[in-house]
Amino acid sequence: MHLTVRRRLMAVVASVATVAATLVVVATTGQPAAAVAGDSAINGFRNVAYFAQWGVYGRGYTVKKIDTSGVAAKLTHINYAFANIHHQTLTCFEANKAQGTGPNGSDGAGDAWADYGKGYAAGESVSGVADTWDQPLAGSFNQLKQLKAKYPQLRVMLSIGGWTWSKNFSRVAATAASRQTFVASCINLFIKGNLPVIDGRGGPGSAAGVFDGIDIDWEWPGSPNGNEGNYVDTVNDKANFKALLAEFRSQLDAYGATQGGKHYLLSAFLPANPADIAAGGWNDPAIFNYLDFGNIQGYDLHGAWAPTLTGHQGNLYDDPADPREASRKFSVNKAVTAYTSAGIPPAKLGLGLAMYGRGWTGASSSQPWGSASGPAPGTWEAGNEDYDVLKNVGTAYFSSSVGASWRYNGSQWWSLDDPQSVTLKGNYIRSKGLGGAMWWELSGDEVGALPNALYAVLGTGAPGPVTGGPNPTSSSSTSPSPSASTPGGCSAPAYVPGQVYTGGQQVSYNGHLWRAKWWTQNETPSTGGSGVWEDLGVCGSVSPSPSTSTSTSTSPSPSTSTSSGAYPAWVANHAYAVGDRVTYGGVSYQCRQAHTSLTGWEPPNVLALWLPI
Repeated sequence: MHLTVRRRLMAVVASVATVAATLVVVATTGQPAAAVAGDSAINGFRNVAYFAQWGVYGRGYTVKKIDTSGVAAKLTHINYAFANIHHQTLTCFEANKAQGTGPNGSDGAGDAWADYGKGYAAGESVSGVADTWDQPLAGSFNQLKQLKAKYPQLRVMLSIGGWTWSKNFSRVAATAASRQTFVASCINLFIKGNLPVIDGRGGPGSAAGVFDGIDIDWEWPGSPNGNEGNYVDTVNDKANFKALLAEFRSQLDAYGATQGGKHYLLSAFLPANPADIAAGGWNDPAIFNYLDFGNIQGYDLHGAWAPTLTGHQGNLYDDPADPREASRKFSVNKAVTAYTSAGIPPAKLGLGLAMYGRGWTGASSSQPWGSASGPAPGTWEAGNEDYDVLKNVGTAYFSSSVGASWRYNGSQWWSLDDPQSVTLKGNYIRSKGLGGAMWWELSGDEVGALPNALYAVLGTGAPGPVTGGPNPTSSSSTSPSPSASTPGGCSAPAYVPGQVYTGGQQVSYNGHLWRAKWWTQNETPSTGGSGVWEDLGVCGSVSPSPSTSTSTSTSPSPSTSTSSGAYPAWVANHAYAVGDRVTYGGVSYQCRQAHTSLTGWEPPNVLALWLPI
């Protein structure tokens, strides 16, 4: 059975920066995340999109492109795809191990480098500020954190599983103990942000504030229609799946109570195949006591796994011309009805839309359900291609009665969503009282033509059924002028929760002067947290300097003393121990971590190693 979401991970080999590998900076306990209002909506509708972990490689699709395309302003939730489940510990985990092939190919696979290891230059970064080598959080996680700061309506969810990484869901859901252990590990890693230190990145609290909830993408409980190698318990998966959702809800709520009452979200990817729905109990209204919402698979209803028959992959309604047996005549409306007719509130359901198409070559007709010779060639996978490519292939066709679009060039036949089908489906969402839409996945439509078409239907006019809005503590404004006066005798501006600060900017807090080492938001100045704040001392004992980023000035000659007489001058290629004191550029520094100095590691440039005194 191929009614699936075939989201394949590209095998990658993570490279590691030499400095980051040499100097491991371990963060300490993170600050609590600011409370938010839970769900989010634009004009009463959710607009959820998946961001693929592996897209930063061959596709070159980074978080910044969500911003520069204008799509970020039209989204309410971003699901980061995916987290894997460890085959031995049965926990959430992080690692750098390429995805393999076969039934055991997912064992231990992960990409911590893409998640939080990869450094971004200023021009690649959402904030326009380059990552530093010593900041604990980089990669897409940090970029998503910056995107949230710029777009306060965004909620970022960590999606677990997917087609490739659903192998061990049945095992983690099997007992109360395994459920408790698994859920606790996911919350610890991604909600509390306690990432393992890998290649110099991560540490306790390093990813705190990135994720606002968890998305469950188990494909599929109780069903044999998942990927090869999946563990399936056809008798118990349905009940265990419900219990797993209950455990997530319980632990998310318990942790949220310690974070100022923050409501952490829980969502799921919902199947369209009636057999899969029944096997997992997906349309049991009771599971929506735990889920804030779910998104129905509205694509992959047909594909080139049936290599000789073209047809629709995301048709809204049944096609009378479909020659297949009744059990295989899938449609979006049929899937939606399976949920709403069971008593699930339509406002808790989103309609899945595709930023890609499925196609065949050797097609004999421009009309659907014609003969073909096999899968059409695709950039990443045979029979699969991005909307950005398909929008220019052949001639466009559209059926309003079926609710489907396709393209044909005389040989290749492609089924896809385009602005016409998206507009029709947007009106369907309104007519059915659904909570909104979901997209797989953002890199397929880099300019945002499809989200723009949906926004034209849902973003204006009568509001939808979902309540929610911006994080009230987030702000994308720049930090106040360093010359502003603040109470308590501190001449630096007071720290403002929700304010964005970048490396070198100074604030006053609790009578002390603090300097940010890298980009940060909602991390209260302290000597703990991720280590982003440097305590410059009691206000009045040190004068604030202009809040500019540290320059990479050239090191003075080792033979030239810059000392005021108290400490020796800093020199390159010298072994320094913790507590050693030097002078550089007229400023005295104390060594914070033993190391051998190199040119480029002058004290003002590596404040993780040197503390100004």
